[in-house]
Amino acid sequence: MAKEVFIPKLGQTVEEVTLVRWLVADGAKVEQGDGVLEVETDKALFTVESGARGYVHIGPYQEGTIVPVLTVVATIGKPEEKFVSGGQPAAESAATVPTEQVTSAAATTAVAASAPAQGKVFASPRARKLAAAKDVDLAQVTPTGSNGQRVAERDVLAYLSQLPKATPVAQKVAAEAGIDLRAVTGTGPGGKITKEDVERAIKPPVAPVAALPPVLPEVEVLERMPLKGVRGIIAERMATSVHTTARVTLLMEADATEFVTMRERLKARVADEWGFAPGYNDLLAKIVAMALRQFPYMNARLAPDAIERLAHINLGMATDTERGLLVPVIRDADKKSVRQFGAEFRELVDRARNARSLPDDLTGGTFTITNLGMYDVLAFTPIVNLPEAAILGVGCITPKPVARNGQVEVRQMLILSLVFDHRLVDGAPAARFLQYVKDLIEEPYLWLAA
Repeated sequence: MAKEVFIPKLGQTVEEVTLVRWLVADGAKVEQGDGVLEVETDKALFTVESGARGYVHIGPYQEGTIVPVLTVVATIGKPEEKFVSGGQPAAESAATVPTEQVTSAAATTAVAASAPAQGKVFASPRARKLAAAKDVDLAQVTPTGSNGQRVAERDVLAYLSQLPKATPVAQKVAAEAGIDLRAVTGTGPGGKITKEDVERAIKPPVAPVAALPPVLPEVEVLERMPLKGVRGIIAERMATSVHTTARVTLLMEADATEFVTMRERLKARVADEWGFAPGYNDLLAKIVAMALRQFPYMNARLAPDAIERLAHINLGMATDTERGLLVPVIRDADKKSVRQFGAEFRELVDRARNARSLPDDLTGGTFTITNLGMYDVLAFTPIVNLPEAAILGVGCITPKPVARNGQVEVRQMLILSLVFDHRLVDGAPAARFLQYVKDLIEEPYLWLAA
């Protein structure tokens, strides 16, 4: 029997992938563990490997196609076999059928299977058990087992992965009203569907006369870049953050003179031993982690019905890559030394910039730091990385004349920009957090007392 090649689960939040490149030709012989297909998530590139030895029979999936995880995209079997939807090899006589006809038939089968099943639905016991537990109508699930005639457990999982996120109350109201949640636009945190969203879908408001779409001026277009992949995800998440959070920005200037001196001395002393020169990001991360431990209300997120303070301090470090803005996450940052943090941070950044991030490298953050100081930016207003409560923007360290002890001195000054969601945190508590960060920058020896 042919072995299925399917898109594996690539992390808790990945629901679909883009097929980037087939690494082998249809009919090519492969060994177990050979790369078959390269796919892209919103975070990184991954290679799907062969799980058996044999000949690859590619399904009706072209490069650039977006498919759900757990989709069977090819089979590995004997040379004369062909891919058939559901992962079952065709009969030997099918070897005489032209490839074009086989591909067309497979595509037709896939389209037909996507329509709601009529009459009795055939499903495996595990699929029925999962469907019953998740209240899934098996008639809405696309079958891939037994030549596309039987719903397998993976089909139910694939169906669930495509469903939009909704609160339990919203799911109940939608079920009672017969509303398909996939047709409802969510306005809750992270685009989650709320009860009010479902109610609006049941009784949509009377819409005003639709305005004509804006007419773009006649200008020469140099290049068109599709809003998809990482860029599309960034656009979607930034817009969601702006439209759903109650953003407030606090600006605070810190005297970083002692901070700069400490970093220079530390760099001179440990760079050879550590294998890297500790940077400002490493030291700032240590300070922020200590501040989050001191003020746990900043290490929080907004759930549908509560504010949740989080047990672990996982720092996201905004990183510029050729594919766009990515945020590698260092877990339990408050428990790591500067050396441990720096080594892990550099490893994560290297993977991110080479499109080789692991599924969990870019998820699970509880607070984000973004530093544009290396680009001579003095201050800016970053956007909260949902579902986190806040984000800290760091500008460049600049020598400035300042009044100090009745004298004018040139000091190394740094502007910090704390953007927080006022739904979770009020202004004064957020200011106390930022002030603590400022104090640790200005007097680094306070780390010893923290």
